[in-house]
Amino acid sequence: MYRLVLLIALCAAGAVQAADLTVDPAVFRALDSAQAAQKNADYSAAQRALDSVTGAPGSLEESLLWRSRAYLAWAQGQNAQAIELLDKVVQGGKLDAGLQAEERLNLARLNLIEQRYARVVALLAPQQASAGEEVLQMLVQAHQGLGQPAKALPLAERYVQANPSAADSWLQFLVAMNADLKRYAMAERWQRQLLARQPNEVKGWRQLAALQQLSGQHDKALATLRAAYQKGLRFSEGELDNLVLLAGAADQPWQGAKLLSGMLEQGLLPRTSAREERLGLLWWQARERQQAAQIYRELAARSGSAKHWLQLAQLELEQARWQAGLDALRHAERAGAERSKVRAWRNWAESEMSFQREKRVASAG
Repeated sequence: MYRLVLLIALCAAGAVQAADLTVDPAVFRALDSAQAAQKNADYSAAQRALDSVTGAPGSLEESLLWRSRAYLAWAQGQNAQAIELLDKVVQGGKLDAGLQAEERLNLARLNLIEQRYARVVALLAPQQASAGEEVLQMLVQAHQGLGQPAKALPLAERYVQANPSAADSWLQFLVAMNADLKRYAMAERWQRQLLARQPNEVKGWRQLAALQQLSGQHDKALATLRAAYQKGLRFSEGELDNLVLLAGAADQPWQGAKLLSGMLEQGLLPRTSAREERLGLLWWQARERQQAAQIYRELAARSGSAKHWLQLAQLELEQARWQAGLDALRHAERAGAERSKVRAWRNWAESEMSFQREKRVASAG
C-alpha cells in the first residue's frame, strides 16, 4: 500500500546537529565516521567506529549509539536487531520531540515489515487523531494483519473523506473491506466514486454489478451491465458467467436465475444448452420448480438426453404432477437412463398416486 524508505540521513552526527545537542566529542566523531562509512556501504568500518566508544547508562550518547547501531542493522537487513535497538531509543526518551517522533515512526515501519502488527498499533495509535496518509496506511495495514477490518475501515474512510483526491488504492480498499463485511451499500458507494474517475474502465462496471448482485439487487446489476453496453463497453462471456456463479456462491439462486434470464433475453449472453441448463438448475435451487421444469422440458425435447428427461421427471414428480412425471420417465428410459433410477422414481410415483387415491376415497366415505 505504500513504499518503505530506509531513512539514514539524520543518523549519527546529523541528528546531533539537527537537535542542537552537546555530545561527548569522541562519541560525536564515532557517530560521524559511522554515518559516512554506512553511506558508502562499508558496514564493517561503521561497526568498528561505533564499537570504539561507549555512552554512560541513561545518557544521550548511549541513545545516539543505539540509534546508529539500529540503522546499521536495518541497512544490513537485520530487522529484529534494528527493532530491539530502536525500541531502546524510543523508550529512553532522550532525543528531542521531533527526532523522538521520527524514531517512533521508523520503529513502526520496521515492525510492519516484520508483521508485528500489535506493536505497530501500540506505536501509532496515540497519534492517529492527527495522522497523515502514511501513518493511517500503516494503521490500516496493521489492523488488517490483526484480523480487525472493523477498526481499519473507519481510518481509511476518514482519510478519504478528508482527501477527496486520495489515490484509487484507498477507494479500492474501502470497496473490498465493505464487501468483506457484507456492507454492500457502502461498497457500492465507493465503487461508484471509482467509476466516476474511470467511466470507461470495464472492470469498474463489472465490480459494481457484482456488488449489486451480492446485495440481491439483480435488477440493478442488469441495469448496470446494460448501461455499460450502451457506452460501448463490452464484457467477455466469462465475466458475465462469473456474475451468475457469484449469486450461486452467495446462496442467492433466485437472483442468479433472474440475472441470467435477463442477460439471455437481452442478448448480453448468447443462449447455449449449458447456460439454459444452469438457468434451470438455479430456478430449481430457488424452489421455482415450474419455471425449472419448463426449461428442462425444452432442453429434453431438443437434446433427447436421458439426463434432461430424468431431471424433468424429478421436477414434475416434486410438484405432484404424476402423469407428466411418468411420461418423462418413459422418455428417460428410452433415451438410455439407468434403469434402477427410473424404476425407483416410478415406484415412488405410483406409491404416492395410490396413497393419494386412498385418501380421496376415505374422504369421500
